[in-house]
This record gives sequence, C-alpha cells and structure tokens, in this order.
Amino acid sequence: MKNVKTDRIIRASMALLTVALVYVIYIAMHERIVVAGDDAPGFTVKTDSGQTVSLPNFGGKVMVLNFWASWCPPCVQETPSLSAFATAYRAKGVVVLGISVDKDEKAYRGFLEKFQPGFLTVRENTIHEDYGTFMYPESYIIDAKGRVVKKIVDPQDWPGNPARFSDWTDPQFLTYIDALL
Repeated sequence: MKNVKTDRIIRASMALLTVALVYVIYIAMHERIVVAGDDAPGFTVKTDSGQTVSLPNFGGKVMVLNFWASWCPPCVQETPSLSAFATAYRAKGVVVLGISVDKDEKAYRGFLEKFQPGFLTVRENTIHEDYGTFMYPESYIIDAKGRVVKKIVDPQDWPGNPARFSDWTDPQFLTYIDALL
C-alpha cells in the first residue's frame, strides 16, 4: 500500500516537473524571437567594406537586415534582387546589411566573389541569435527609431509575391518601403 502511494507521488512530481520544464523552454524560446513591433536588438559590426554599422545609429531612414548563408539556395536566389534594391534605395537613405552566418570563411568569400552583392556584408555568428533567427534567409525591416516594422521569413510575407524566393524589386514591396521613408 505504501509503495503504491509513493509511486503515485513520484509520478505526479515527475509530471509536474516535466510540465514546468516545457513551460520554461517555451517562454525562453518566445522571448528571443523578434517580431514586427519589437525594438530591434542592438549591435555594432564592421562590414567587409570597413564601414561601421550599428543600431540604432545606422545612418538611414530604414534598415533592411538580411540574415543569409552561402549554402542556402533561397539566399543565393534573392541576392541579385536584394542588390538591385540596395542600389536603387541607397540614395533614399535605406541601409541594406547582409549578415552571413557562414562558419566557413572560404565559402563566404567565394559567395561574395561570385555574386558581388550591392549591399553591405559581414560574416558574423551571434547577432542572428539575438533575433531568434535560425532559418535562412530571414529579413527585418527596421525603421529609423530602431523598431522592427516587418519581418520577412518567407517570400509570401508581402502581398502579391508569387515567387518562391524574395523579390526585393517587387512593386508592392517597393510601395511598402516608399511609405516608410
């Protein structure tokens, strides 16, 4: 009789501890994921071109923060349109910063040499964690106050984009950006 009661207490305690552990993990994961409306986590990086970029003082009206990797096919696909967007909107005060999460510097340098992105780039392996980004590409549109106004996880995150990759020159997207300036 005593063993049955002890066994029930142990099982109930284990169940309670399991629920508590799952809850703590859930809360920890959701605190780290940045979404539209959140303040963008601050950072300072020195880009490959030698320019220092930091939040909130990034010198523009809008920042497009793009996390990518050389081994990511959608990242490769979107690079030409992101370059075209960066070139077209640079004079309007938009800063495009591509942060590569590549661990292999040779792969990173090979990507830059092959695609010659028209935006600021840096290889950095911790900032993506502050944003809760672990799938690529993932981008954040950040306003001049340092607030995330849009998070783009999937090409379908802006209306009218039937592409399987992000087309940064899509007219509806450009209208959205123009409204932020």
